[in-house]
Amino acid sequence: MNNIIAIPAFKDNYIWALHSLEGREIVVVDPGDAAPVLSYLQANKLLLHAILITHHHFDHSGGIQDLKNHFPQVSVYGPKNESIAGVTHLLKEGDTISFADFKLSLNILDVPGHTKGHIVYYNDNLLFCGDTLFSCGCGKLFEGTPSQMTDSLNKIKRLSPHTLMYCGHEYTQANIQFAKTVDPTNPALVKRLREVDECVAIFRPTLPVSLQTEFLTNPFLRANTKEIIQSVQKHWNIEQNDEVTIFSHLREWKNQF
Repeated sequence: MNNIIAIPAFKDNYIWALHSLEGREIVVVDPGDAAPVLSYLQANKLLLHAILITHHHFDHSGGIQDLKNHFPQVSVYGPKNESIAGVTHLLKEGDTISFADFKLSLNILDVPGHTKGHIVYYNDNLLFCGDTLFSCGCGKLFEGTPSQMTDSLNKIKRLSPHTLMYCGHEYTQANIQFAKTVDPTNPALVKRLREVDECVAIFRPTLPVSLQTEFLTNPFLRANTKEIIQSVQKHWNIEQNDEVTIFSHLREWKNQF
């Protein structure tokens, strides 16, 4: 797969840059700020080929217009079910987009929850999931319902465990602290925390991460497991064990953490 670089933005955002096979162009994912993208392009003598947007929040879409000012013909892909200025190609679940010079095809899933129209881009090797899924965490429910987010995460759980997940924020270290509170006997979390601490110490991104690792460590992808169910029931003193109720209470627990 082509080289994928994390361009830091704001306090903890990542704008992902995918390089073409010949290395002269990039596709960027969720450019909330144009400035670091333009700096990266100039420093590496690159051109902007396309922009991919997962959802409307400004820290993921705010750089579109400035980038279009510099590259007027650039294609901008985004969710059909959200209104985002500057998007030229509207996408919904079942759609596929291809970039021949990148030898890249990406499929689309609708994943409402964080926002009503959030989408993700994926293939057998990679997943750009915006703010739906984080390493050892998931997005807050600003517009969607617990049921919607549960369904959305279950779609991601059906993807290949070998898929590398590229999310929109560097939240991993903090998310693991919550995950350890919910799932204190999970040895995979101990291993993941050690790896993450090493990355943070040398200012290296903790991403991407395989979905296999997330399936073992992310409490929001494990809301149907005995360990998470029992932990949530104990914390909230509830008897319900259905997946949506457990997810809803788990998300609220994280909100208060």
